[in-house]
Amino acid sequence: MSERVMPGRTDGLITLGAADGLWVDLTADSAVPTASGAFTCPPAHARTGYVLLGSHAVATVRASGGQWSVSEAEVRRAAAELNAVRMDRQDLVRIGPFRGAPTQEGEEETPLRWRRRITQELREPGGPDGAARRDVGRPYHLAGIDWRQVLVEQTRDGTRRTWWLPRAVVRLLDAAEHTETQWVRAARTRQASAAVAEPSSHLRRARDARGRQTTSPEGPTASPRPYTAELEGQLYSVLSRKPGISRRLAGWACAVCRIAPAAVLDHCHEHGYVRAPVCQSCNTLERPDHLYSNDIRVASRYTRLFRTDTDDWLRHWHRCPGCRARTTLPLPHLAAWTAHIACRSLRPTHRVPRGRTPCGVLRVSWTGSQNAPRSCLLTVAVDSCPSGEHRVLARVPYREAAERFRFWLAETAPAVAAAAGPDRLDGLPAQPRPVVADTGGEGLALF
Repeated sequence: MSERVMPGRTDGLITLGAADGLWVDLTADSAVPTASGAFTCPPAHARTGYVLLGSHAVATVRASGGQWSVSEAEVRRAAAELNAVRMDRQDLVRIGPFRGAPTQEGEEETPLRWRRRITQELREPGGPDGAARRDVGRPYHLAGIDWRQVLVEQTRDGTRRTWWLPRAVVRLLDAAEHTETQWVRAARTRQASAAVAEPSSHLRRARDARGRQTTSPEGPTASPRPYTAELEGQLYSVLSRKPGISRRLAGWACAVCRIAPAAVLDHCHEHGYVRAPVCQSCNTLERPDHLYSNDIRVASRYTRLFRTDTDDWLRHWHRCPGCRARTTLPLPHLAAWTAHIACRSLRPTHRVPRGRTPCGVLRVSWTGSQNAPRSCLLTVAVDSCPSGEHRVLARVPYREAAERFRFWLAETAPAVAAAAGPDRLDGLPAQPRPVVADTGGEGLALF
């Protein structure tokens, strides 16, 4: 793209109006839709000292004449970061509403709070379009992203509405919220230090001097650090109650995607051990799609868990000492693997104009429990068949499913398999959870 001559450019600074036009121009070919007015329309507010563009915070300064401006180089850097994002519109993450969902922990109020903003706007009569018509000043973008263009609304049972966004957009907004939290925290720290060290007159002169300078492209935010198994082997019931754990989580990058900042502490529901801090997007991707407590729908997203990004997810699940020692997965995940991988060849197909498509929707249910493997049985079935059929594909005993998984793990992720098994007890905590009696026991009652 040719260098664009910006009106009103002074020492690398451009006005907010010019920055709006530059942002739209630079991101015209981006996979993620952007909005005009990213600097001048709510929720952007230049007087707070920054404007969010994707996961990047662009600092605002008051130039000569009292006009608010931003660094052109920072706008271009933020646009380049957004243009590098690849978005799959079919890879969706549910953003609400969630019945009985716990409030997000946080010691500081983050102004963005994008999930709350979207939920409030969608719940108003007429949805986001109606809200925009009633009040022109309402926010229509978040961090420069026009989320309305990619929002998907689905209806279950003809009454219940759910809202979904592409995973790439969710990760961007999560990263933007993390960036804003770090920025505000750093600004408060600087203000507290300056109030102690400098008289008020010196403060005013320092602020004026900073306002005449071009801001640093790095800004005061700190990148999340990689997670290196600091929490492995700890019980979630104990660790989640420790004060300051939410602040500590915000300092790590997601242990799975290693891109977005961590937001939740993922743990094994069977054994109770912490796996690792993960972002909201990866936590949603990993969560089984339960229809009932013992019945899950095997959605297309399992392709990423068991085929596309297999190594990352298997390594993550085996951060739980219980799953690693048994060389297996939690029962809902093992059931999904059995349906999606072990029984894939059994799923019928139907002829379509461009070939054949898999029949209906895969579903797997189970009777019994993994704590009594002899009586646990997995049933793989197909629902919503286009021809009106409903058929059971296979009934697989738990032990057979676990054995198939062990062979598949050794072929698919040898490094993960090599670290698993009852003879790999070095990583187990000193005081493991109580042993669960297995009446059919053949060495499976490790926990």
